[in-house]
Amino acid sequence: MAGKRKRFSIRSQFALIFITLMAGVILLCWSVNILFLEEYYIREKRAIIYDAYETIRRAAEQDSYGTDSFVRELEGVCRNYNITVCVMDVDSQIRYVSQNGGRQLEAKLIGYIFGFAEEEARELESGVDYRIRITGQGDGEYLEMYGRLTSGISFIMQTPLESIRESADLANRFLAYVGILGTLFGGIVIWVVSYRITKPIAQLSYISGRMVHLDFEAKYGSRRHSLSPVFDEIDMLGENINELSASLERSVSELKTANNELKRDIEKREQIDEMRKEFLANVSHELKTPIALIQGYAEGLQEGISDDPESWKFYCEVIVDEASKMNVMVKRLLTLNQLEFGNDVVAMERFDLVTLIRNYIQSAQILTQQNEVSVRMADYAPLYVWADEFKTEEVFMNYFTNAVNHCEGEKVIEIRLEQEHGRVRVWVFNTGAPIPEDALPHIWEKFYKVDKAHTRAYGGSGVGLSIVKAIQESIHQEYGAENCRGGVRFWFTVDTVQE
Repeated sequence: MAGKRKRFSIRSQFALIFITLMAGVILLCWSVNILFLEEYYIREKRAIIYDAYETIRRAAEQDSYGTDSFVRELEGVCRNYNITVCVMDVDSQIRYVSQNGGRQLEAKLIGYIFGFAEEEARELESGVDYRIRITGQGDGEYLEMYGRLTSGISFIMQTPLESIRESADLANRFLAYVGILGTLFGGIVIWVVSYRITKPIAQLSYISGRMVHLDFEAKYGSRRHSLSPVFDEIDMLGENINELSASLERSVSELKTANNELKRDIEKREQIDEMRKEFLANVSHELKTPIALIQGYAEGLQEGISDDPESWKFYCEVIVDEASKMNVMVKRLLTLNQLEFGNDVVAMERFDLVTLIRNYIQSAQILTQQNEVSVRMADYAPLYVWADEFKTEEVFMNYFTNAVNHCEGEKVIEIRLEQEHGRVRVWVFNTGAPIPEDALPHIWEKFYKVDKAHTRAYGGSGVGLSIVKAIQESIHQEYGAENCRGGVRFWFTVDTVQE
């Protein structure tokens, strides 16, 4: 695996490139000065001397040495470019000397003409009627030009090199100092300017990094609508990133929604398939016994197994009773099926829960009297709740009938209401044997029976508590059962009306 590469910010890279470029340009200028400044200086001096030579040559050709215009022109050249000039005619008579020391060159010119002048010099150029060379040493170096024209005019010109090497060294040191200071100052300026340029780029990098992890909260702060006079391609990119982020967020949201819907559909299909299989198996098992009893007693009547009217009556009662149990179980299964499949509509309304419970207890008075059960309920003030009145009555009815059928010992059923945090909890207690602890989690399952013989005796189908579970979960309320001292109590909750 390759090693982790060192990361430099774009601001650092940007500043480093510009500082390096600036330092490189200054270093190049410094190197060029060292290598070519002296040569360039001498070449410029040679050009100046050559211009003076051309003035003298034209004057010789026109024989205008004695004119004022020649004197003014040559004086202007000498004065402007610091050139010393001495001109002699064919008879070695001085025709012109510059005012800045031209007389001093007279002897030197005569020496050159007659060949007895001895002086070390570096030859630069040699023409038909002139020679250019550097004479002297150190600070006393001069660029010198002398010669004899075809007209017999002799001339000599000098211009000091003014210690070009010292001047070049001084210029190079000055350039080095200026370069260092310029590089430092330019680096600071570039660092500050690069921050303004790279800050939005870093922000875009941060935003794109969050987008990689499907976090679309971060947005780029565009300067289009701000007081800033600058709006460039980076801001355009930032606005495009914002639009892309919003588009991706919508797309991801839609995909997640579609994915969740698909998962729910798959789970629901699997659940429906399992429920269908379970439903068919349980119905087949539950209907097997009553169908067998009805068939057996019906065949006995058909074959005339007994001529006794009492036996005939008993057989018919058994058939009617079993058919009634089958009818009740089928209706309950249909109700449970609608609840579990979400096909039953919940109608939320405001009603008095105390009145509902009392009305049901009164309507079930015959049932309690037949089973010799005593029902106890304290006097409660009207308590208004928000719920589906029919389904709430269904839940209470299942708890109450279950309590009646399993009531033993003192045969007491106690109804109690407790308000808590915007809800009311309804308790239905009955005396009798406790439910085995290992069976408590399973009593809400369809067709589950703790005591099958006892359940069969009173015609229970094992569906009632499953209906309670389905109703309470459909309206997002709680329910439960627990063993307590002397019996068992079931409970469920309903939202109260906030006055």
